[in-house]
Order: sequence, then C-alpha cells, then structure tokens
Amino acid sequence: MFLSACPAMAQLEHSHLDNRNISFPDVPGHVTLVADLHIHTVFSDGSVWPNIRIQEGQKDGLDVISMTEHLEYQPHEEDIPHPDRNRSYEIASKSAKGSELIVVKGSEITRDMPPGHANAIFIEDANKLLLDDPEAVFAEAHRQGAFIFWNHPNWIAQKSDGMATLTRIHKKLIKAGQLNGIEVVNEMTYSKEALKIALDNDLTIIGTSDIHGLVDWQFDLENGGHRPVTLVLAKQRTQESIKEALFAGRTAVWFNDMLIGKKENVIPLVQASIQVEAASYIGDSQVLRAVVVNNSDANYILFNKSDYSFHRHDNVIVLEAQSKTEIEVKSLQYEEQVELEFEVLNAVIAPDKYANIKIQIQVD
Repeated sequence: MFLSACPAMAQLEHSHLDNRNISFPDVPGHVTLVADLHIHTVFSDGSVWPNIRIQEGQKDGLDVISMTEHLEYQPHEEDIPHPDRNRSYEIASKSAKGSELIVVKGSEITRDMPPGHANAIFIEDANKLLLDDPEAVFAEAHRQGAFIFWNHPNWIAQKSDGMATLTRIHKKLIKAGQLNGIEVVNEMTYSKEALKIALDNDLTIIGTSDIHGLVDWQFDLENGGHRPVTLVLAKQRTQESIKEALFAGRTAVWFNDMLIGKKENVIPLVQASIQVEAASYIGDSQVLRAVVVNNSDANYILFNKSDYSFHRHDNVIVLEAQSKTEIEVKSLQYEEQVELEFEVLNAVIAPDKYANIKIQIQVD
C-alpha cells in the first residue's frame, strides 16, 4: 500500500463523532456498502416488528439489509399467524420505501446438522422453500437464483465443541453451487475454522448480527459497540451489483473492531482508510513528523515491520477511527520520502495471519 502526503500541514484532531453510523471508504473501482444479511422479527423468533429493523438499519447507516425469517421455526404463530413467508419482507420493504436502504428478500433454512441453518437471499418466493427434504430446499433456492450461505457453523447448540466442520453434505452443496458463502462471524462469535473453510473452498466471507432483540442492547451501542456487518465491494449501489459482488466474493467483515476477509479485499479497504496528510522534518533534526488520517470506523492497530524507529511510539501504533494521528520517524538522515511497513494486527486475512501494508511518506 503506497500513500502520499498532502502539501499542507494540518492540526491534529479527533473527528470521530458520537454517532452509530457505520462508515468505511470506497475502494478503487467499487463502492463499499454496509450490509446486515441475517436478521429476525416477530415473523419468526425475533422480538420486534419489521419496521423496527428498518429504523435500526437506517440509524446504523446500513446500505443493505435482508429479511431472513426462519422458514420452519415459527414460535409466534399462535399470535401472528401468517401462511405467507414473504410477509416480513413485504412490510419491511414498504417501510423502507423512499429511503436509501436496500431491502433484500431472504429466508433462513432451519434444519438439524447437517446441513444446519443457512440463509438464502435474493430469493423469488419464500413459500416455495417449504419442502421436507433439506437438500431439495437448497436446490429450490438455487433455482430461484439465490445467494446461499451457511449460518453460524460454530454454533454450540449444533456443534458442542464450537468448531466449524465441513461435512459430506456441505461439500456436496458447494460442488453443486448451492452453498456460496459462510458466516465467519455471527452475533458475538468469530470462527477462524469457518474462515479456513471459506478460504479453502472459495466461499464468500460473511458476518452478521443475527439480531433477535434490539440492536442497541445486544451490541451495547451506547458505549461504543457496533453490530457485526458485511462490507460488500460492489460496482454500483444496486441489488444486482450487490448480488454480483457476493457471488464474486468481494466482501470483508467488521466485527468487534476487527476486519476479516480475503487479502485482496481487506488490504484495499485499509489502503482507502489511511492517508498521510502532511509530513516535514522538525527543525534541523532528522526526525520526520507526519500526520496520518484514518477515515474509517476501525481502529487500526499497526505493528512496525520496517527498519525505522519512532520518536513517540514503540513498535505499536494505533490509528484511531475517524481521527488524525501524529507519528515521528527517526530517519537518521534527511530523506525526500520514507517508506514504512506495518502488520495490521486487527486485519485478519487467514487464520492467525494479518494484513501487511506499506505507507510511503512524501516529505513536504
């Protein structure tokens, strides 16, 4: 990653506003869309009406939301009988009308393991997925052109050791093109085993809230928390482009202040987030002062991999979200440009492996 300094020196400031909007910059050639593709309302086992999910999504600055009610599990059916499994989407879509929030029709296939639970989104008709044979459900969702991903493969209710494990049925579904992605993050949990499954089988990496109650309470938004989301790198801000990006695997997950995804997606996101605003030597010294701007909502934790040392920091530098950070580099002699190399300790590109970036500082 190569970043150049702007010509003017700017005063340091912390510009991260006290709001809940989730914000990440676009990357070259693509727009970065914030998506939550796994949510519930009273039309399955959630606690709120669909319009509340829309209002929460709008407050969180989401671009995309998918209504994914359980097909088979309907604990509120005595109070809210609804033979039409599309009803939640219809109410939510109407509630979002006139806003910028894109609502995608989906359903959660709810079965014992294997194959467990899966979300089918961009479906045509949820009612046609009410089939006895679980493999027939995946086949019908695929026939409808759905993007299908495996939900919470590390869920201890179905996998007591918490270890996501690929089964024969999952391998069969992947081979048939009927399983396209996998949740590496669900609600409050992260599975590096699921990340390995995604990388080994070219599955799209997904992170979701799987929200049933209130987003504010579940993710402690009042104290700076955030819902897990999938960052979709789409060509345009349309349902068609979102679907294309998901099938192409252009995603990253933001969870617990951590970015997770394939190297080719995570590094451009970090690159787009960081800019060098100004750089100059301090008086007649060989200490170079640079102002680094982080215009994303992630606090990037950088570990120094270069030969340079710093005047204010040890080898770990934290670039706080939506803020400017001043660093002072001991270059030992005057240089017109200095290249720093860092490992981003909260940008995961494989199990126990982190993104490496280079920042090029151009001296004013």
